[in-house]
Amino acid sequence: MDLEVQLQEDAQGDASETNLINDIDASGRVVINSGSDVETEKKDDDEIEKRNYVETKKSNDIDMDFGFEKEENNDVMGKVFDTPNDAYNFYNRYAFLHGSGIRIHTAFKNKTTNEPYRRLYVCNKQGFKDLKSKGSIGDVKKRRRNLRTGCEAFLRISKSKDGKWSVDKFSDSHNHELTVTPTKVMKHRSHGKFHRSLTCKAILSELDQSGLKPCQIKKVVNTMKGPYENDVTSKQCSDILADQRRQYKGKEFYGLIKHFQDKLLKDQNLYFVVDLFDDGSPRNIFWADGRSRDSYIKFGDVVVFDVTYMTNKFKMPFAPFVGVNHHGQSILFGGALLENEKQDTFEWLFQNFLKCMFDKYPSAIITDQDKAICNAIKIVFPKTRHRYCSWHIKKHEIEHLRPLKVRYSDFEELHKQWVKSNTIEEFETRWEFLCGKYNFETGSWITEMYNQRKYWAKAFLKDCFFAGMTSSGRSESIHSFFDGYVNSKTMLNEFVRQYDKAVETRRAAEEDEDFKTMNSKPILSSVNLIEAKASSRYTRKLFDVFKKEWTEATFNLTHEKISKSSEEIRYKVGQLGIDKIYWRNVNFRLSNKIDVTCSCAKFETFGMLCKHILYILKKRNVETLPDHYILPRWTLDARYKLDNCTIGIEDMNSENEVSALTLWCVQSNFRKATEQARDSPSEIKKLNTILLRFSEEQNIFEKNQNRMRLLH
Repeated sequence: MDLEVQLQEDAQGDASETNLINDIDASGRVVINSGSDVETEKKDDDEIEKRNYVETKKSNDIDMDFGFEKEENNDVMGKVFDTPNDAYNFYNRYAFLHGSGIRIHTAFKNKTTNEPYRRLYVCNKQGFKDLKSKGSIGDVKKRRRNLRTGCEAFLRISKSKDGKWSVDKFSDSHNHELTVTPTKVMKHRSHGKFHRSLTCKAILSELDQSGLKPCQIKKVVNTMKGPYENDVTSKQCSDILADQRRQYKGKEFYGLIKHFQDKLLKDQNLYFVVDLFDDGSPRNIFWADGRSRDSYIKFGDVVVFDVTYMTNKFKMPFAPFVGVNHHGQSILFGGALLENEKQDTFEWLFQNFLKCMFDKYPSAIITDQDKAICNAIKIVFPKTRHRYCSWHIKKHEIEHLRPLKVRYSDFEELHKQWVKSNTIEEFETRWEFLCGKYNFETGSWITEMYNQRKYWAKAFLKDCFFAGMTSSGRSESIHSFFDGYVNSKTMLNEFVRQYDKAVETRRAAEEDEDFKTMNSKPILSSVNLIEAKASSRYTRKLFDVFKKEWTEATFNLTHEKISKSSEEIRYKVGQLGIDKIYWRNVNFRLSNKIDVTCSCAKFETFGMLCKHILYILKKRNVETLPDHYILPRWTLDARYKLDNCTIGIEDMNSENEVSALTLWCVQSNFRKATEQARDSPSEIKKLNTILLRFSEEQNIFEKNQNRMRLLH
């Protein structure tokens, strides 16, 4: 309740209320020390004489000791406060100790200056209920019980010339029984105010932004309240949050821009762009912070893009750009809120994403089958390999192929073999067989999928690196993660703040894995140097993946030699007891450099040697794991190696121009060098010396350049 706002609660003009004012001259007008008149109530002189404003005994004297010394009446008179709010809190505490509640009755203001000069606080049972008000007759609506008794207890404060507020009138005369126990006293409205406090409202707002529902929020808040505070209800939570949203209505976009401007002060590499309607409202928004851009340089070879998540008040689709880090964890490269899912919207987004990421194209992008997305990718990412999300394909497969599976008992197995074809020849041969056997209609879903086979069929994608991501399951996991932070009522400015919290949580998980990798050593299953080298290079999670392949290669596989020539040996590798149709072809080329490939294409698509190749390497007594088969992106070097941003000739636009990517790499390396040296005074001093020397060289160079200009 704002105590600085003029209030006149339940002023029905009954006699007991007007009798509370005593500064009246002979003409029956309220006397005001400065300014013009405010009140013009006529008073009965005899009634005024009978009034005793300072009483030392209550009508119901009940001894309640709550651990505080009660204020005596004489101690109340003349008490000085800095603000009316302080006076309210004092009187409310006094009422609590004596078993009653209070409320604000009147705030008096000077008509000339509009400055407040007097406040009147009364017992919450002061006055009488107006039974003649609208709606009091008949059974139109349920009437509340009457709480008023005409109680005349009150406290009045007036403002002095020094700006202080002092008690000049006080009465502690109650005409009703006082509440005895503290738990019951708390039921009075003025005491059960925790849910209206700034602290509580701030907690409610924070929990709401975290995605909690009112019924969940109240449980958290009620654990924080004091012992004599009333429990906060779900309805109170809902009402307060709704009021906060109403107050912020129309200011969401301002809050969004302010959020990014504040972030720019801390993160100069933050990138954000807003596409506006003619009226200034946001159409599309894209943003990526400095660390996300840095992550893209290191792990931006494969991007998952998905627009199936819509959770904000404006129903704008949320479109995250997702990748995978050196631990196999999902990471966010950037996020967007879009007006719609049309081609021109996606073109705008992809163009800004490319600009944000220093014009570095991803080698592959995974999306759903949306036609608008596909067309936009062809225009903006012509160098990028496009793959459809297998999760979405399977979802549509269930819907469209159900009649065929019901009608033909063998269709499901034959369809499965066709989809999992290892070679293009197998794929095409099996498709012709399916068409001949089931006579698919032209324009059917399965026919359309065949026409788009290069975007989803495994046989057509075995030559492209996807970092183990074949579906937008990465995006789905990100979506489920955001579900804990945002909901359908989330405002735009709240959404980007919650996005940041989600990103920080992801980064904390990455740092946790970094720590575990750095501070632990895996237990090896053999003394083979191949396994030992893998354990020393891969991150903890990726070595777990390698170890599964190594275990299979060690214990479960066998082989057949297919052919041998002066250039290569061909093997067929598989598991005993498994039909050889499922065995894989491994080619071992005989040269100075170990060169081996497998028909499963695990290394080409995932970046790690498969069990079939590991088996052959072990059988041929290869001593160690070749370096060219260890992708740096699966090692700690991917994140922490200082020279991972290599500056090459291709990064230079001309002899005198440095590309944005080169500049970014230099800044990144400088930040990392500073971070590594920060705990060592000697290292910091060494780094500073290098920088000062460079600065001096630049100053000398500039002076020489200036001399040359003057001579010419």
